[in-house]
Amino acid sequence: MSLYVVGTMIAMAAVTLLCRAAPFLFFLKRRPPPIVEFLQAYIPPMIMTVLVLGSYKAVSLAKAPYGIPEIAAGLTVAGLHLWKRNTLVSILGGTALYMILIRVM
Repeated sequence: MSLYVVGTMIAMAAVTLLCRAAPFLFFLKRRPPPIVEFLQAYIPPMIMTVLVLGSYKAVSLAKAPYGIPEIAAGLTVAGLHLWKRNTLVSILGGTALYMILIRVM
């Protein structure tokens, strides 16, 4: 391995470590400002919404199977999560149903 590659890897590791340690360093002795608490509460659901809606972008409702596997899997994930409150069960159940439906339909 060349010295350039090793130096790049060390720099990337240092930046990653600094980014992960920064919140602990900044808020070691005091509470985070209200904006950070707001972002902490609302950014993850917003990101998940964008990811879910983006996954439906390529679904074709004009030709068979008319988006049925995608919509059924999405509803299954939502239903399982509301019922069991277990993310792993929700994701596995929706994925299993989707895989079965795309093979059958």
